[in-house]
Amino acid sequence: MRSVSRSFGDVRALDSFDLVVPRQSITVLLGPNGAGKTTAVRMITGALDPHSGSVAVFGLDPAVEGEDVRRRCGVVSAKPALYDRLSGWDNLSYAAELYGLGRHAHDRIRAAAARFGIEHALDQQVGGYSTGMKTRLALSRSVLHEPELLLFDEPTSGLDPESSHAVLELIKEMRRDGSTVVMCTHLLLEAEGLAEQVVVLDRGTDLISGTPSELTSRYWPGVVVKLDAEDRASLDRLDGHPGVLTYQRDGIATVQLDDVAQLPDLVAELVAAGVRLTRVEPHQPTLEDLYFAVRAEHREDAA
Repeated sequence: MRSVSRSFGDVRALDSFDLVVPRQSITVLLGPNGAGKTTAVRMITGALDPHSGSVAVFGLDPAVEGEDVRRRCGVVSAKPALYDRLSGWDNLSYAAELYGLGRHAHDRIRAAAARFGIEHALDQQVGGYSTGMKTRLALSRSVLHEPELLLFDEPTSGLDPESSHAVLELIKEMRRDGSTVVMCTHLLLEAEGLAEQVVVLDRGTDLISGTPSELTSRYWPGVVVKLDAEDRASLDRLDGHPGVLTYQRDGIATVQLDDVAQLPDLVAELVAAGVRLTRVEPHQPTLEDLYFAVRAEHREDAA
């Protein structure tokens, strides 16, 4: 997607949005509700046309060759449309017919249902499924035709923690099997350990994109250490200390060093000054840390 913009009335859902998705990877679109994530997915499938900019999927323009694009995609929306009065089997059978699977349909249905652990419930009416089972059925439907590109919009919405974990593990499995995955979420912990590329959106704009390690290195080029002491104010002597890139104290102190080898000397110096340390812990910044760092930088730039 290159400089894509799309508005709904006076609301600009996407604003000069750029996105490049590598093959056989998991790209996570991360942002708050209303950031434009769902609109971006609809652009990919050709369900929405851009008002400006260009979109190419498999080298095709989904606005012109949408049927060819959608045939190679599997989609699970935040609220998947299922037929509650039909059985799980009939829901999948209908989708298989739409994709023209023909005589291969029965084998594909059984394999997809087994993959997501709902083969035992295929004879039941979908209206009686739990939220988690409905999500698993929607995921099964999305892989029936063995698509190259999987588009998941908030796939764990409304699920309990155990079901959410199972769904995320299945997404990892699909990536290992060679699929390309684009997943939208506003849950930071959901993207942790899953994303190979992170794109942070806000108000329809891509604020930043890259691998988690690339982005972490950009915002925290050194090593981050958490420090605590009986007298927390005594840690302030590290502010501006040689080798200390940044110092923040909000309860415990967060210190960024240009070299981890300096840590033993700093600890010894604090102890020699009578500081009674209660915690010294190297800290690996999380995706949550990254998200809020990006948002804070963007707010500063806007100001």
